[in-house]
Amino acid sequence: MLSPQEMSDRLEIQDLFTRYCFAIDDRNWDALDDLFTPDAQIDYTATGGSAGPVAEIKQWLAQALGACGMSQHMVSLPNLSITGDTATSRMILFNPMMMDDGKGGQSTFFCGVWYHDKLVRTAAGWRIAERSQKLAYMHATPNAQGVRSV
Repeated sequence: MLSPQEMSDRLEIQDLFTRYCFAIDDRNWDALDDLFTPDAQIDYTATGGSAGPVAEIKQWLAQALGACGMSQHMVSLPNLSITGDTATSRMILFNPMMMDDGKGGQSTFFCGVWYHDKLVRTAAGWRIAERSQKLAYMHATPNAQGVRSV
């Protein structure tokens, strides 16, 4: 049976993940400062992205997602292991994105990823200290420009 503290921790961490998704899809890059530790290391290279500290990732995200008219980052099934003030998580990301196809229409691609996180409890609540990805798949509609299915 889960203790009240572990139930609270799990809900707080799940809320952290939800706020991450909304920050990305709303293009609210500054909100990431409240989700990651100041020294967090993020690695999005499995999907062709960047790796580095939060400040660098915010710049990369603004550029990389600038071409997307819409994205929906949806995370689910976090497999959490909590030990005191630290935790690890593995969870699924499903991310459809739309962009201009270069011919006046829209193209869509879908990205499936596993996020691997290390989290820490801080005075301000739970924060992501490390995030990496493992690519499951990418699928693009035939008219997608610069995106290939994997």
